[in-house]
Formats: sequence, structure tokens, C-alpha cells
Amino acid sequence: MSRPPTFVPPACARAHALSTSRGAFAVLDARPGGAVRGTALLLPGYTGSKEDFIAMLEPLTEAGYRAVAVDGRGQYESAGPEDQQAYAQEELAKDVLAQAAAVGGPVHLVGHSLGGQISRAAVLLDRTPFLTFTLMSSGPAQISPAQQQKVKLLGDALAVMPMDQVWEAIQAFDAAEVPEDAEADAAAGRNGEDLRRRWLRHNPVQLTTTGRQLLVEPDRVDELAAVRPLPKHVVSGEEDDTWPVQLLDEMAERLDARRTVIAGAGHSPNTDCPLETAAALISFWDQN
Repeated sequence: MSRPPTFVPPACARAHALSTSRGAFAVLDARPGGAVRGTALLLPGYTGSKEDFIAMLEPLTEAGYRAVAVDGRGQYESAGPEDQQAYAQEELAKDVLAQAAAVGGPVHLVGHSLGGQISRAAVLLDRTPFLTFTLMSSGPAQISPAQQQKVKLLGDALAVMPMDQVWEAIQAFDAAEVPEDAEADAAAGRNGEDLRRRWLRHNPVQLTTTGRQLLVEPDRVDELAAVRPLPKHVVSGEEDDTWPVQLLDEMAERLDARRTVIAGAGHSPNTDCPLETAAALISFWDQN
């Protein structure tokens, strides 16, 4: 689970509902004080939210880029229905196309983890709204066997337990598996209540349906590689338990993509090392 350092947006960002042809989506919309050099659309991962990019917003705007981080349908502050079909990958991809149009594309598209695979589906539907595409800690196909087991357990729990009870179970599991995470959260001043509130506002149907997608996602790298002209970028931490880093290296080669590894980061470089991750994105965008 991603752990943003805060849920309070910086002064450069405004929280509002982005009106699109496919409904309203909660966003953090960060704008430079001067001329805008480009606009980025930032999509979070599974169980995440727009706040996963919150610590990157100031450096992106300081470099002249408008950055719009989005809660997808059924994520945190964006409403979502109880219908599983509403969270089919193609439906979510069409949402991304509508979001890009609403912010006034073409845009630099960035998708973290699950958000990367949804973004990939959007690019394969229509590449014209996008200037560049960055896959952040998002692999070529289904997640690793260890993560598959966790997602299956979560799906089983969501089928029989309310969201608050599932949260308590997750906390107990995480404390037993990675006790240093709780210590790190306390040292960094992270508010566990913010994380709990975000969890409780996720639509469980969205979590169940997109979780299944992570278990069966096919390899579409060759399809994406054929989408030209579209500069591509693969970013990850130096460790990743969801898709092995070597697999991400190989994917970047298949895509003929720029490859950036963020030292000291894990599966969420956007929260682990936000300044370094923002710098990598800025460098890529500046050259495209």
C-alpha cells in the first residue's frame, strides 16, 4: 500500500472535481506560477489515490509543468457504481481519454502500477491525446506470484467482510510482515487515520474487479511498442516486489523506452523518493 507523506495539497495545487464526458473525477490540479510548458496526467495504482503524487507537485510546477493527479472511478474521492462491468479495463481506459480531453491535452501521461496498465489500455485505444507515456513501476503482464496471493486474499476478504474489518486485518498483516513500516510512518509523521479514511472511501467493487485484472493481465508490450510516434519511459525503484526490476528492464528494451531506476525507492518511487522521481519525469518531458 502506498504511503504518501501527507494528504494536504501544496499551495500550488487545487483540489476539485474535474468534469469530463464520462463524469466527474476528484483531482489535485497543480499549476505553475508562470508560463506552462506542458500538462501531465498522473494515474495512481491499486489501493492508491491522487495523493500518491502529492510530494511531486511542487517540483513539477516549479519546472513549468501543470500536473493533474486523478482518483479513478471508485478510488477514494471519485464516486463509482456497484456494477463490476463499470470497472472493466476498457471502461477505465476510456475514463483516461476523457480526463486527458478535459484537462486540455495533449498531455504527458504517467501511470503508476495498476494505473500504468490502465493507461496502456488507453494509449492502445487512442494515442492522439498523449505527448509521452511513462510507465511507473508497472510491468508487462500479471503481477508476481507473491503479490497474486495477496490480491487473492484481499478479494476473498472483501467478499465476506466490511471495509473497516478488512482494514484492521491488513494492518495486522502488515505489522507482522513488515513491522518497520509502522515505525517509518511514525517517524515521518504520517497520519494513519488519513490512510484509513482513504481505504474506507474506496469502492470495494472497484478493488475486487481491478484486483482480478492484475491477476490475468496479458503481455501487451509488443502492441505498445508499435504505437508510434510516442516517446516512452519506464521508471521504477531499485527494488520491486510486484514486478521484478529485471522484468521492467526487459520491458523497456522491448519498448525502446528511456529507462530510469530511482535509487533507494521500492514499488512507489513517487512516494519513496518524490524529488528524484519528479526530476526524472521533468528530464524526460524536457527532451520530448
